[in-house]
Amino acid sequence: MHFSPENLDFERSPYTGLTRKHWIDAGKYILEGVFRHVKSIDDPVLVPRYETEVTYPNSHTPAWKVQAEYYEGLARSFFIAAPLIAIEPDLEIAGIPLRKYYKDHILRSCTPGDSQYVLSYSDMDKDAEPSFGLHTYQQTVETCAVVIGLVSARKEIWDDYTKEEQDLIASFIHDYAVGTTATQNWRLFNMLDLAFLNMMGYEIDKSIMREHAQAILSYYAGQGWYRDGHTFDYYSAWAFQVYAPIWCKWYGYDNEPYIASEFEKNSNELMRTYANMFDKNGHVTMWGRSSIYRNAATAPLAANFNLKNPEANPGLSRRIASGALMQFFGRDDILYEGAPVLGFYGPFTPMVQGYSCAESPLWLGKAFLCLELPEEHPFWTAKEENGVWETLKGGQTLESVLDGPGLAIADHHDNGTMELRTGKVVKRVGDDNGRWCYAKLSYSSRYPWESDLASGLSAATYVLKQSDIEKTEQINSILWSGKRDDVLYRRALFGFETSCDYHWTSLIDLADFTVPEGIVRADKIRLFHKPVDIYLGSYGFPCPDAVWKTVKHGDVQAVIITGHGSDGQRRHMAMTVWAGWNSLSVEKSCGTNPDTKESFIIFAHASREKVFAYEPYILISQVITKEGEEGFSEDEIFSIEEIRYTDKEKCGGYGPVSIKMKTGEIRTVAFTGIEGSLSL
Repeated sequence: MHFSPENLDFERSPYTGLTRKHWIDAGKYILEGVFRHVKSIDDPVLVPRYETEVTYPNSHTPAWKVQAEYYEGLARSFFIAAPLIAIEPDLEIAGIPLRKYYKDHILRSCTPGDSQYVLSYSDMDKDAEPSFGLHTYQQTVETCAVVIGLVSARKEIWDDYTKEEQDLIASFIHDYAVGTTATQNWRLFNMLDLAFLNMMGYEIDKSIMREHAQAILSYYAGQGWYRDGHTFDYYSAWAFQVYAPIWCKWYGYDNEPYIASEFEKNSNELMRTYANMFDKNGHVTMWGRSSIYRNAATAPLAANFNLKNPEANPGLSRRIASGALMQFFGRDDILYEGAPVLGFYGPFTPMVQGYSCAESPLWLGKAFLCLELPEEHPFWTAKEENGVWETLKGGQTLESVLDGPGLAIADHHDNGTMELRTGKVVKRVGDDNGRWCYAKLSYSSRYPWESDLASGLSAATYVLKQSDIEKTEQINSILWSGKRDDVLYRRALFGFETSCDYHWTSLIDLADFTVPEGIVRADKIRLFHKPVDIYLGSYGFPCPDAVWKTVKHGDVQAVIITGHGSDGQRRHMAMTVWAGWNSLSVEKSCGTNPDTKESFIIFAHASREKVFAYEPYILISQVITKEGEEGFSEDEIFSIEEIRYTDKEKCGGYGPVSIKMKTGEIRTVAFTGIEGSLSL
């Protein structure tokens, strides 16, 4: 059963009604579901599994990683439990006293010979195959959650250990703190481990700390975003922009003031646009890997208040955090036997990565670190605000374009959605999960991405089908060119491999711009292989009762689809095609959408037969969405009044293409110069 908060306070929280008391209740709610599977105070935090092929432990799991599952359950649930223990030291969940449970099990996890000993870095590495010191272990991640919890509940747990027990735990933490780590966001785990030890009076190697800290700074791309390995995603938020402010407070301000000042500046820079990443309801968008962490994406809003000079808006921060909390906790399907499932809403295996286990979704507990802020803090006392959604007017869309990470954020007043267009993406050929997570043409806060259909087609992206060689190609890379004259330019590459010469790669140059309820595309095909069938999918439409119709306006056609979503609200989607397309159709799919079992996708289709022929190059389309009983107007569906080409054939092979909207606005699409301005 979903979380049902009582006695809502709509004076302090006019948008959600939630207060600090409701957050405490939500934490207890999720722990009650988890601890129903902890039969005695001696048992580990393990929850029932329903998926055993992708996630660990499975038949391919090494022995050390079996123990890592124990540590994930313990450490990640501690994100939620620790602040609750600090607030209510005698709290019991499912009949188990939390304070004693975590005190005992943290000690046991570090104690050699105990059945729940999760193995030290040295224990695992001594028997590992030589790899030039590059071994990394899941336990490194979890040590960071443990030390955050130990600081949060310092008086209740850490200070209650004997000196010998503290030394044992500190030695275990130190082994991971100085061990090899992944050279991306993982460095922050080592940094907080070292900062914790320093804070508790243990000697640390400050050179190691400084090496990790300078590396984290070097990943910074601008506008508050860090590059995590090869990509940009929510790890920039729930790792870099949660742990770095904590590190500043624990260690940086006193020991590395320059680096701390940079981390503070970067966190505050994120605050200037990060709220725009959430829609009118405060909802998180399904995008990037590890979406099973869900509302952890709101954690940097509260984390910003660890800084000396925070710039986050407290009322807006709480509104978003509470909206995202109810986005998930307000649904029945996010739990399996009481614990968060491996999915975004219900179970959804296509989005799950092999580094996760059944307890991994408890990383959403990072959102509960806001409970470390005292009840008199402005985060809890300020009146809720809704940011840009309070200032946007009818027909307006606010677009925030971030060239550093290659992100374009569009907040649409008229339907309350946030649409995200990404660039700087390269995924290897065959990495289907990577394509879905990163290389869709756009991501919507209300219409989560779909995996591929059985036909090989896919939502919110282009697919090429080459029947003569029986080959289907998908976009696995998107390069960024930026916004010029209200048009965003990117390049999509199909089956891109760096070992293959560029001219043997099919491309589509992307040019798109916002309209009040969606996006218009005016993309240019650059395909070296023909004959080819080109397909473009709308977002997946998660309404099992959907019905649709085709409408025409002169030579322009559209498909309008309506139905009821999982929340019972009526939804509408329309896809319109102008130049370059042949037809529209609708396909039903099963098991490809994370919101509902059955979904529908509108597809535009075009074919090109001749290898060398001057045929239409520009593909113009639009997808718009709306919620409520009222459908679309004709002007919304057929929003373009006139298209003007430079070439007399009206193919768009060269020169600008001018698109006049019925609102009177003109968008000029010109690809000249894109070749020299692409970035990754």
